[in-house]
Amino acid sequence: MRKIIVLSMISLDGVMQAPGGPQEDTSGGFEHGGWARNYSDELGSAEVKKELAQTTDYLLGRKTFKIWEPYWPEHADMWPGINNGTKYVLSRTLKHSDWKHSAFIESVEQIKELKNSDGPDLQVWGSSQLVQLLFDHDLVDELRLKIYPLILGEGKKLFANGTVPIKFKLVQCIATPSGQVLANYAKA
Repeated sequence: MRKIIVLSMISLDGVMQAPGGPQEDTSGGFEHGGWARNYSDELGSAEVKKELAQTTDYLLGRKTFKIWEPYWPEHADMWPGINNGTKYVLSRTLKHSDWKHSAFIESVEQIKELKNSDGPDLQVWGSSQLVQLLFDHDLVDELRLKIYPLILGEGKKLFANGTVPIKFKLVQCIATPSGQVLANYAKA
């Protein structure tokens, strides 16, 4: 059985939208894209590199996949396994991609089948709506949060209203010089 691991960069108020750049995700009129860039430091970067080097498959929402699809095939030097891991994309509209190792699924039942299959763990990056669906169906095994010391006040949140109660236990916590808190949780 595979684990589903949610990796998320969030602000203190739980916003996960567009940490990487101004044009990453402007949906809903979000104007704070790139908010994580001012908090880069060696310790935080080293921890992220460890995650990027893991052998894994990916479970992504349609919007995150559409952001990644034109970028990562050309920048795999920064993320060695991104092109080799299978990208499972939850979408009712997308059916095909030229990005190698991309597969499309349409339902929670297919996610459950995937979770119960053999293979590497499934990392979920971004994908706010997918993450909510995973929480609603109690399918998240681990949370790897990078918490940034700022409040954005608006944007897509990791923990939306109505998220079902799930207990986690802290398994690792690192504070970086720039003020990030890297907190890893496993399902209790």
